[in-house]
Amino acid sequence: MNKYELLYIISADATEEQREALIQKFKAYVEERGGNVEALDKWGMRKFAYPISFKNEGFYVLMNFTSKPELVSEMNALMNITDYIVRQMFVAK
Repeated sequence: MNKYELLYIISADATEEQREALIQKFKAYVEERGGNVEALDKWGMRKFAYPISFKNEGFYVLMNFTSKPELVSEMNALMNITDYIVRQMFVAK
């Protein structure tokens, strides 16, 4: 099991309920596959340094977790096709 840090941005267009559902979805995704979420930090709405998809702000979430390495690529693929996810970045600690 390796330690990872995931920073992802949820679109400002998402409602509060949709944001919470996405946060819980990704947390559950890690836990259901044998990982452990150590910390979940909601940074809130922040302005982007440059426009992304014609948007200027988004809701930032930082998640620290431990899991098997193959979970990262699976989760990255899932986030790429999930509505309201603007960007994601995985970092191995």
